[in-house]
Amino acid sequence: MQNDLTSLVYLVILGSAIGLWFFAQNRQSLGKLAQQAAAWGLIFIGAIAVVGLWGDIRQSVAPSQNIVADTGQIELPRAPDGHYYLTAEVNGEPVRFVVDTGATQIVLTKDDARRAGLNVDDLVYLGRANTANGEVRTAPVRLDRFTIGPIEDWDVRAVVNDGVMDGSLLGMEYLQRFSSVEIGGGKLILTR
Repeated sequence: MQNDLTSLVYLVILGSAIGLWFFAQNRQSLGKLAQQAAAWGLIFIGAIAVVGLWGDIRQSVAPSQNIVADTGQIELPRAPDGHYYLTAEVNGEPVRFVVDTGATQIVLTKDDARRAGLNVDDLVYLGRANTANGEVRTAPVRLDRFTIGPIEDWDVRAVVNDGVMDGSLLGMEYLQRFSSVEIGGGKLILTR
């Protein structure tokens, strides 16, 4: 609250100084000064409106996941590329997943696994997975904690992909923990 008041006082002083400067520079032609002042005033008000409404504008242009703790629902908007993305915390680190009903397990990229505290250099890549890009090697891992908002799962099975991936995948083995998975109206809704 104190910071907002300080900012407001600063803006009023700055606006007053600019207004006085315009008046002093253009006292010969006050009509033109009034037009310029009105234009700058509208620009200033517009900028304040954009800053004040930025959260709503951003949610409309690029909606993000919405977690409703009361109902145990996670609502994911369809991204412009047609996929549904979910951000979860893996061992306390945020990881962005593509919700992939064609994937069997949770599949982590090496970078995401590393950020989640897994030592990818010591993993044994014994598993095989068939992907759109061909067969890749995978290493089984256990995730200590997997959190989406208020939903927490412990000791979750996953694999780390040895191949090149754009992002981590959230597959059916994890999605089956939800009582329903609904797709419609440009949204994917997961309910626990």
